[in-house]
Amino acid sequence: LLVGTLNRVMIVEMGVSATLVAAMIALPFLFAPFRALVGFKSDMHVSAFGWRRVPYIWFGTMMQFAGLAIMPFALLILSGDGGEIYIGQLAAALAFLLVGAGLHTTQTAGLALATDLATPETRPRVVALMYVVLLIGTIGSGVVFSILLADFSAIKLIQVIQGAAVVSVVLNTIAVWKQEGRRSAPREIDADPHQFMAAWTRFSTNPGAMRFLYAVGLGTAAFNMQDVILEPYGGEVLRLTVGGTTALTALLAIGGIVAFAFAARALSRDVDPFRLAALGVMVGMIGFPLVIFSGAVDSANLFRAGVLLIGFGAGLFAVSTLTCAMTLEAGGLTGLALGAWGAVQATMAGLSIALGGFIKDGVVYLAANGSLGPAFQSPASAYSVVYHLELLLLFFTLVALGPLVRSARPETSPISQRMGLAELPG
Repeated sequence: LLVGTLNRVMIVEMGVSATLVAAMIALPFLFAPFRALVGFKSDMHVSAFGWRRVPYIWFGTMMQFAGLAIMPFALLILSGDGGEIYIGQLAAALAFLLVGAGLHTTQTAGLALATDLATPETRPRVVALMYVVLLIGTIGSGVVFSILLADFSAIKLIQVIQGAAVVSVVLNTIAVWKQEGRRSAPREIDADPHQFMAAWTRFSTNPGAMRFLYAVGLGTAAFNMQDVILEPYGGEVLRLTVGGTTALTALLAIGGIVAFAFAARALSRDVDPFRLAALGVMVGMIGFPLVIFSGAVDSANLFRAGVLLIGFGAGLFAVSTLTCAMTLEAGGLTGLALGAWGAVQATMAGLSIALGGFIKDGVVYLAANGSLGPAFQSPASAYSVVYHLELLLLFFTLVALGPLVRSARPETSPISQRMGLAELPG
């Protein structure tokens, strides 16, 4: 909804400046660094019913609902359709901040709850299942939004966004129903509930914890920097149609789904998740050169193959690192570990997407002024700079992951060889 439908509607139909839209879309990422604190608080919290995770999921859902409820009216004022513009700007900023705060709170507590419920043997399949459903929801909602807003009007925009708010509340209520037992005794936590920094210090001193977070940040930036320029590259350099560039999103999703299935099977056979994350990085190091060379040889099929490999590598890296994060808990602080992973992953994703567009536009500007010489006059040059930077980041990610990979693979247990959907707790 935020980076797809609203992005286009705000710029095209509502006439809001692209700079202001980019700023609004980036606001939800401001809350991402606080995910570690949210995870820690959900570790330590005990409600009157004995719940730890559910209250955070619920209040996160309410914040998201509130943001989505006021968002369409704020956007209408922002577009100049009644009211002072500065009121629309403030209201829109508040709406996007609430959505971001709610989303990150719900995600962090939800992942911690999934970790609490899943056994070590089923965690790989739980992670893969969650990522598959995330992709299905993203693709499905994009189709639904495009159909509902085919004949755009202010009333339809209000209905669609508020409808999304209601659907999110309904789905989250169903998702947590009877998942966390009432008045169940919390696990023993060896930490002061008021000493987040002490808990963070203990977590960060775990062997490999900070190196793991560095690897997550570098790999996330490497795979996400191309998000904003992938379709423009296909259209400007390879002259693909709008339909052809739109299909690239489907290729990325297909690569991701294949990676999720592959990861579920490999992790259930006790393959080291750090080794699997490194494999995803290496697949990406094949995909990006294919994208670069596709412009040089004017091959759309080579470009599509590169996009498919990038989707596979990114999906494999994401699933593997989340599985690693589930095993990094210190003294029962699962939420803190998952919050740290989520904070780094979400923050670097937002920064890298913005940086990718900034670098591309910066190279185009310098090339137009003749500052970079005749070699950068080609339309593909600016894109190529971003892709080469991503390759460099992938190399640094491998350097960070190297010491974390186990030197020996453990014996595979018979129970872990089973492959299938994760058992859903009843």
